[in-house]
Amino acid sequence: MAEKKVALACSVCGSRNYMVAKKPTRVERLQVKKYCKYCGNHTLHRETM
Repeated sequence: MAEKKVALACSVCGSRNYMVAKKPTRVERLQVKKYCKYCGNHTLHRETM
Protein backbone atom coordinates (compact mmCIF):
# COMPACT_ATOMS: atom_id res chain seq x y z
CA MET A 1 0.00 0.00 0.00
CA ALA A 2 1.35 3.41 -0.94
CA GLU A 3 1.62 6.06 1.75
CA LYS A 4 -0.45 9.20 1.44
CA LYS A 5 1.41 12.44 0.89
CA VAL A 6 0.61 16.06 1.65
CA ALA A 7 2.14 19.20 0.20
CA LEU A 8 4.06 21.91 2.04
CA ALA A 9 3.02 25.37 0.84
CA CYS A 10 5.07 28.54 1.20
CA SER A 11 3.42 31.00 3.60
CA VAL A 12 4.61 33.99 1.51
CA CYS A 13 3.80 33.12 -2.11
CA GLY A 14 1.58 30.05 -1.59
CA SER A 15 3.45 27.74 -3.99
CA ARG A 16 3.51 24.06 -3.07
CA ASN A 17 7.18 23.13 -3.27
CA TYR A 18 7.60 20.00 -1.15
CA MET A 19 5.77 16.70 -0.57
CA VAL A 20 5.95 14.81 2.75
CA ALA A 21 4.40 11.60 4.01
CA LYS A 22 1.21 11.98 6.01
CA LYS A 23 1.53 10.49 9.49
CA PRO A 24 -1.61 9.56 11.45
CA THR A 25 0.07 10.43 14.77
CA ARG A 26 0.50 14.08 13.77
CA VAL A 27 -2.46 16.05 15.15
CA GLU A 28 -1.36 19.58 14.17
CA ARG A 29 -0.25 20.80 10.78
CA LEU A 30 3.47 20.54 10.12
CA GLN A 31 5.37 23.85 9.92
CA VAL A 32 8.97 23.87 8.68
CA LYS A 33 11.35 26.57 7.45
CA LYS A 34 12.37 25.53 3.94
CA TYR A 35 13.89 27.21 0.90
CA CYS A 36 11.36 28.52 -1.62
CA LYS A 37 12.76 28.73 -5.15
CA TYR A 38 10.07 31.23 -6.16
CA CYS A 39 10.65 33.67 -3.25
CA GLY A 40 14.42 33.13 -3.28
CA ASN A 41 14.86 32.71 0.49
CA HIS A 42 13.98 30.52 3.46
CA THR A 43 10.33 30.89 4.47
CA LEU A 44 7.86 29.05 6.65
CA HIS A 45 6.14 26.18 4.81
CA ARG A 46 2.89 24.75 6.17
CA GLU A 47 1.20 21.43 5.53
CA THR A 48 -1.80 21.67 3.19
CA MET A 49 -4.64 19.25 2.72
